[in-house]
Amino acid sequence: MIRVAVIGAGHWGPNLIRNFHSGGPSQVRYVVDSRTERLAQLEPRYPGVTFTTELSQALGDPDVDAVVVSTPTATHAPICRAALEAKKHVLVEKPITHRAEDAAGLITLAAAQGRVLMVGHVFLFNPAVQYVKRLVDEGALGKIQYVSMVRTNLGPIRGDVSAAWDLASHDVSIADYWLSSAPEAVSAVGGVFINPGIHDVTFATLRYPKGVLVNLHTSWLNPRKARDITVVGDRRMLTFDDMNLLEPIRVYDKGVKDDVSPSVVDTFASFRASVREGDITIPKVAMGEPLKTECDHFLECIRTGKPPLTDAVRAAAVVRTLEAMDLSIARGGAEVRP
Repeated sequence: MIRVAVIGAGHWGPNLIRNFHSGGPSQVRYVVDSRTERLAQLEPRYPGVTFTTELSQALGDPDVDAVVVSTPTATHAPICRAALEAKKHVLVEKPITHRAEDAAGLITLAAAQGRVLMVGHVFLFNPAVQYVKRLVDEGALGKIQYVSMVRTNLGPIRGDVSAAWDLASHDVSIADYWLSSAPEAVSAVGGVFINPGIHDVTFATLRYPKGVLVNLHTSWLNPRKARDITVVGDRRMLTFDDMNLLEPIRVYDKGVKDDVSPSVVDTFASFRASVREGDITIPKVAMGEPLKTECDHFLECIRTGKPPLTDAVRAAAVVRTLEAMDLSIARGGAEVRP
């Protein structure tokens, strides 16, 4: 039995408590939050769990094996550092820290303590995301040319981080995973409309190795909730709609024909001849709960010592990209190397 302390009982914390305290190979021993009223709301649901405002109480208990951090991003670095120094395994919500320098320090500390440091980039545990990864790795789409990613909604509007740090962190982690690399250069622009100094919308272009372009549109100031991704390869293309729980992926056998088109395309027939239209395939993807898969993976890594899929090294690369986006926005959209 792996005994867990969950730090942070806000928006996402209850989901983590539920998954680690569901009668499986783990048990929640502590829930820590600075708000006594929030603890009072949750305490009746989990008899036997200690609810406290004191982080030191949970970290000082030698029976606690692991700490799960779901607090504002600015607090991640000090809480994770304290947990690792107390020789606890750590799962921290994304992004790992607000500065790449702090993430590097946590990586070094986790290695020195021999503890698992995993980051909650939950979309990498989505079966549809993993299905696309297999297609890319197998070359089923051909050479990837570009990826377009849209993540929008009306709210929730945050006051601690921008839409890029809250939303684009998901898409950067997905793009890095699919392309097996971090971007080489980043350019971005953003808009501030609600809270001073916090960007509510971001448009960014990431340049990956082998000439692959990734375009991101993130916003919490949009009338429509969208989680749309288009991947264009030179053999096939696909769309991924995360809002479609039954048929999230469509693979299009479409592309541009290999033969050179006429120099002047002056008829509809010659225009149509320059592209290839094939079948649309809707693969069956068995959808589960990605968060449960993530939590189970964390426990497996503790038991076996295997490296996490969403390890801190990859998470630190995401932070470097987000920092580059911030710098590019400050420079009026100039390209920045992470």
